[in-house]
Amino acid sequence: MTEKRMSRWYFGGLASCGAACCTHPLDLIKVHLQTQQEVKMRMVGMAMHVVRNDGVLALYNGLSASLCRQMSYSLTRFAIYETVRDMLGSGNQGPMPFYQKVLLGAFGGFTGGFIGTPADMVNVRMQNDMKLPPELRRNYKHALDGLFRVWREEGTRKLFSGATMASSRGALVTVGQLACYDQAKQLVLSTGILGDNIFTHFLSSFIAVSNSLSPLQGGCATFLCQPLDVMKTRLMNSKGEYRGVVHCLTETAKLGPLAFYKGLVPAGIRLIPHTVLTFVFLEQLKKYFGIIVIS
Repeated sequence: MTEKRMSRWYFGGLASCGAACCTHPLDLIKVHLQTQQEVKMRMVGMAMHVVRNDGVLALYNGLSASLCRQMSYSLTRFAIYETVRDMLGSGNQGPMPFYQKVLLGAFGGFTGGFIGTPADMVNVRMQNDMKLPPELRRNYKHALDGLFRVWREEGTRKLFSGATMASSRGALVTVGQLACYDQAKQLVLSTGILGDNIFTHFLSSFIAVSNSLSPLQGGCATFLCQPLDVMKTRLMNSKGEYRGVVHCLTETAKLGPLAFYKGLVPAGIRLIPHTVLTFVFLEQLKKYFGIIVIS
């Protein structure tokens, strides 16, 4: 008999929260760059501007909303992916084929992206608030206050502004992360050279994120996701200036094709540590607190 541990449904959300605490400043800078009408600052200049005007702790503005987003978006996509994968793999048929992992990842990511849209919106607004003049700031106290005020002042429908972009991006990102990590870990373990340890988890997550960063490898490239991310951010941060997705698309296009790639550098830099830390934290949670299965 062999003993192994399976992930609990909420571990993905907890692991993502841990990673978000480490990479939040990069996410904040990305949002600031994406909400510029014209390119006035680059990544380093924007970071220095935030620190100079509001202090180092300002890099963590909106952290409560970021954690709320991870506990809705990431928790949902991990729960769907891992629960279904473990159910299908509990028999004797062996691991799922890669194409099934891709389809499952896309479904989980799309669903998670939709469910996480309200928290994502508050996260974007709280991060961008400090950049606005005092009279235009929304001044949400925390994530729950932001969610309640959007619902009360702008209506339920506004909570899901940008949901199409968030869901589409979520599907692509989840395929690039979860499905690729799962397959990479399976291949690394099948060599027999490495065991199921933290180095294997680090190596597998790095392979997955490398695949995600390369359009030539067919993964969920940051390059391909960035236009969706920019439009999502603009729709969520808007105060009624966009009538819908198409209007946002045309208005952004007027700024030139590079407008769709604002924040690309911090988004790419953030993706690597965020993905690696998420899976390292997830595997450690599974190792010490997971469900014991004897086969």
